[in-house]
Amino acid sequence: MGPFEVMRFALVGLGANKLRSALTTLGILIGVGSVILLVAVGNGSSKAIQSNIDKLGTNTLTISHSGGGFGRGRAANAASTAKDLTVADAKALVDADQAPDVLSASPVASTTETAAYAGVSTSITSFLGTYPSYFQATNNPVTSGTYFSNQDVTNGSKVIVLGTTVVTNLFGTIDPIGKQITVNGTPFTVVGVLASKGSTGFQDADDTAIAPLTTVQQSFTGYGSLTEIIAEAKTAKTINDAQSEITSILDTRHKITSTASADFRILNQASLLTASTSTSKTFTVLLGAVAAISLLVGGIGITNIMLVTVTERTREIGIRKAIGAPRSAILGQFLTEATLLSLIGGALGVLGGFVGSHFTIVGVKPVIVPSSIALAFGVSVVIGLFFGGYPANRAASLRPIDALRYE
Repeated sequence: MGPFEVMRFALVGLGANKLRSALTTLGILIGVGSVILLVAVGNGSSKAIQSNIDKLGTNTLTISHSGGGFGRGRAANAASTAKDLTVADAKALVDADQAPDVLSASPVASTTETAAYAGVSTSITSFLGTYPSYFQATNNPVTSGTYFSNQDVTNGSKVIVLGTTVVTNLFGTIDPIGKQITVNGTPFTVVGVLASKGSTGFQDADDTAIAPLTTVQQSFTGYGSLTEIIAEAKTAKTINDAQSEITSILDTRHKITSTASADFRILNQASLLTASTSTSKTFTVLLGAVAAISLLVGGIGITNIMLVTVTERTREIGIRKAIGAPRSAILGQFLTEATLLSLIGGALGVLGGFVGSHFTIVGVKPVIVPSSIALAFGVSVVIGLFFGGYPANRAASLRPIDALRYE
């Protein structure tokens, strides 16, 4: 019996029990589709995290007061001697001799203020005072207008750059460039609008306003401690060297004698990206493994259905063997039936995975991983061969006399 004849008998056998075949195929479809889609969700989550970190700048170092208890935490008995971060600290970090790998250091004073324009007011969650170098260090371009300058910082100019959320709340569709707003009664002229960064969790990254540090200190925060210092390494490759140089300078300036007594901590964006990427990969593998269980269940379903089929068709098998059908023909037919169920289910599962990837799932836009398609489809075929092998071998091993006697 040729391969085409075996295929014809297999199709006839599957067609005789359409509902049963469809349900078996559905099990494989769900398994393959789940693997592809869940791996895509994990990959999409990883891409989103990487994109958010990239927006902050991959060669950025954030120096802030230590919260104590972790990292370079402040020891409890050193709390009274801890020093604040100051503008002088920021200036010391750009010393070419002590910190050759640091490109810039931007002191930041942060507060929350209320802005108003033409009778409309809005609360600005993140009102920052800093230097112009902050925009480059944090990858914060403007879409219209321009930044303020170092001269504006020196002169204490009342100019401001707004985030898109603040612009929408205050101006609607009006062009804000050149307009004057008041922030708690202090007038500011809008010189630029930042590119949108979107929301990160519960925080709206566009609900921000940035003005010269001296202006913010004079009008709102005073000339005390800074909220943080944003330092930028010259390249992403030298960010660890830059972190070491910054640590050394601040240890000297703050008279830090041990790691446990440090009154500052440094967040390395590159390290954060590496850790997040590693976590996301683990998460993706875990999702894929969970989905693979569905494929295993589908394979068990194939075994179950094929065993039932062999039992129902015992007399048919006996008659065929009695009139000369070889063992290979019987084996090939039932093995082909199991493989066809897997192939059809796998193909539909791939299609379902593609369709599902066009929807946002739990806030994540899935990104298909091509290798997951080949792997899921290939495994589905192997499952058909493996789980269909036992029923097919059982059918081929039936003795004609026993099969003919079966009621």
